[in-house]
Amino acid sequence: MLLVVGAAIVGIPATALAEKQKLVIQVSDNDLAKWDLALNNARSVQADLGKESVEIEIIAYGPGLRMLMRESTVSPRLAEALSADITLLACENTMQSTKVSKADLYQGIGFVNAGVTHIMKRQREGWIYVRP
Repeated sequence: MLLVVGAAIVGIPATALAEKQKLVIQVSDNDLAKWDLALNNARSVQADLGKESVEIEIIAYGPGLRMLMRESTVSPRLAEALSADITLLACENTMQSTKVSKADLYQGIGFVNAGVTHIMKRQREGWIYVRP
């Protein structure tokens, strides 16, 4: 109750305090520096806003799908991201066109039909979009 009253005094809508921030990060380049940057951005946002206050998805498609391969250079960091409740998503359209199977990808990631369409849907839902 005090939080709601305090929010009203400083002009912050009470619903804004209760809502989680939502962030979708695009990875569409086969570039180790960008993969690291995407993962660093996700962890930095969690550290700044509080892990419980933000929902984060990293969506990989096109050449960026290589990031989510079992043998990816960043595979140890994928485990860290998943354990930190960062959702990792692979584009099934890219998988199909590049003949990559789910078994080729890191265990624990999720899948969407089309990466670009997923980002578009998230933006319509009010998610913040970042492309490192």
